[in-house]
Amino acid sequence: MDENITSHDVHETQQINNQKQTEETPRLLTRWDTFWKRVQKIGLHDVVSRVGTIFLTLVMVGLIVWVMKTFFLTGEQVAKTDNGEQYAEEVSDASELVLPAYEGISPVEGISRSSDIKTDINGPTQSRYDVVQYEVVAGDTLIGIADNFGLQPETILWCNYNLLLDNPAAISPGDVLEIYPTDGTTYTWNEGDGLNGVASGLNVTPEDIINWPGNHLSAETIGDYSSPNIEPGTVLFVPGGTRAYVDWSAALFRRDDPATSRILGAGHCDAVYSGPVGTEAFVWPTTATYISGYEYNPELNHWGVDIGGDLGNPIYAADAGVVVYAGWNDWGYGNVVVIDHGNGWQTLYAHLSEVYVNCGDFISYGGQLIGAMGSTGNSSGPHLHFEMSLNGNRMNPHKYYPY
Repeated sequence: MDENITSHDVHETQQINNQKQTEETPRLLTRWDTFWKRVQKIGLHDVVSRVGTIFLTLVMVGLIVWVMKTFFLTGEQVAKTDNGEQYAEEVSDASELVLPAYEGISPVEGISRSSDIKTDINGPTQSRYDVVQYEVVAGDTLIGIADNFGLQPETILWCNYNLLLDNPAAISPGDVLEIYPTDGTTYTWNEGDGLNGVASGLNVTPEDIINWPGNHLSAETIGDYSSPNIEPGTVLFVPGGTRAYVDWSAALFRRDDPATSRILGAGHCDAVYSGPVGTEAFVWPTTATYISGYEYNPELNHWGVDIGGDLGNPIYAADAGVVVYAGWNDWGYGNVVVIDHGNGWQTLYAHLSEVYVNCGDFISYGGQLIGAMGSTGNSSGPHLHFEMSLNGNRMNPHKYYPY
């Protein structure tokens, strides 16, 4: 009986408590609603919202830090401490430590570095005094090749004279050029040469030649500079050296004295003592007007302009005169025509596919047909190499034409 009464009291007490909680919840909501309406009324609801958001964020961050510190960091520190104490007990002297052998490559997957750190993919590192061989490919120019190797174009021209004959347009695909590591020129030693004279002619000192390691010379063994111990035929590199070009077309093609042109090839002519004289009103020598290759560039031994066009395009005489060279040239210019205009002017037309005039022919007027555009000799494609000279001095054709 007493147990039933006690149970009834407990149950009644729980009902009273639940009723009180139910009554308190609406009261809290009512108070919050009243509070929030007052905040909105005075215009502070935005500020209160922001402050509340910041407060809740700080509470959440603090909670996360507490959880990490309590359940994770403490466990790891204990584990590390335990391991450290165990390791200290096992190894009391650092001298007893034995490191694993290094295998040169990281034992984990992913990017690994080999112990060989050389970056030369073409084999052993080249000496900076070595000569590199370069094979010319289609589209190459002397200027472009020189730029790729960090050299001046004349260095490549001077150092490959036996192949190019100082003609920058003479390179052809398949030619193998010798590329030296710095600017300068080569010189082939001759019997009777003196070191002072050779050095002076190349604008350097004897020591510049002796001290270049690639020449394998020595101040102790060179002997007398006037008759040095250098084997004739030895090719020496002269760093910083310069020289005059060998120019096949430098000779005057005088109509009354053509003897100098005989060394140039089969196109040389005999003397002519009469004929038309030019007017100096020059006609452009072909139908095309664009420059396809080298410009007038005396520093590179290119004394004319390369006018582009198609194979077979007509080639015209620039002015009246007499033909003083007509035919093959042995120095890389293929079929050539040279006209002496009788007033100090001469014009030259090279790489022709066809020559329509003969030695001694009179050219009656500027614009007369003399040949066809071609790519003979050392040429990479159809074009006309056109030169003008006045009293033996080569002139820039651009000065005398409106193009």
